[in-house]
Amino acid sequence: MQLVKTLASWLTNWLMQEANDITSPQCDFERIRHEIKPCDVLLIEGRSRVSNVIKQITQSPWSHAMLYIGRLHDIEDDRVREIIKESYRGSPDEQLVIESELGYGTVVHPLSRYEGDHLRICRPNGLSYGDSQKVIHYAVSRLGLDYDVRHILDLARFFFPYAILPRRWRSSLFESSPGQETKTVCSSMIAEAFSFIHFPILPLVKLDSQHGVQLFQRNPRLCTPRDFDYSPYFRIIKYPFLDYTHHSDYKLLPWHGHGALEGKEAEFYITPNKIRELQQVNSENLHITGSDALSENRGIPPS
Repeated sequence: MQLVKTLASWLTNWLMQEANDITSPQCDFERIRHEIKPCDVLLIEGRSRVSNVIKQITQSPWSHAMLYIGRLHDIEDDRVREIIKESYRGSPDEQLVIESELGYGTVVHPLSRYEGDHLRICRPNGLSYGDSQKVIHYAVSRLGLDYDVRHILDLARFFFPYAILPRRWRSSLFESSPGQETKTVCSSMIAEAFSFIHFPILPLVKLDSQHGVQLFQRNPRLCTPRDFDYSPYFRIIKYPFLDYTHHSDYKLLPWHGHGALEGKEAEFYITPNKIRELQQVNSENLHITGSDALSENRGIPPS
């Protein structure tokens, strides 16, 4: 038993390690912090090993989801507020989220923990204040629950070539066969909270001639972070780091950097000088193509 705990602890630390290269900010954290509302779902593009695995197997840039609950004084129920105080010892003015995270379980963290990350707000459409409090209450009731250790082992297996593993060792993490449930993922707790008030995420819609339209809640344990992004019942709110809506034209964005790009930056991005070279080549190709077409129409051999 001690060996299993030691192995699980080592795997947790290894999977949670983040990449050393810090990318430039993609979103305006200050605007997000100002505009976010209690019961909004925040999606995160993580940089750890486990984040890369989740992004790969879910075919999505989002690896983690968390529920924003506001500040302590935003919680109307005194009992719920006291439970949160037991889990979080920071400032009462801190903006807080509840999340189920590998290595921590279901916990309360400050929103400021994710400053510098790529974030997206998913806001449940038409959610009433009373129901938003019920969702938060449910999430608070899950505080202290451990993250599934089997989930850690399943994720670790994705780092090995799938085909060479014996079938009994292969992960069943995201299988959804009838009668089976997947292992817990970070978004399951949030999906359960919304299911608690019958708020749809990606329900099954059935048309019946006798009963009309019927909705069936999806198993929350099958929910992944991208489902909140994909769901038609959540409004997507983006605040880019440089928002051209604050300019008169996106062409007025500062596309004039002259700094040298090195390493991975040089592999993934191009400098203004390179753009000008491509524009010139494209212009010359268009000129040649246009001249050839004109010559052909006139019966003149192209030069």
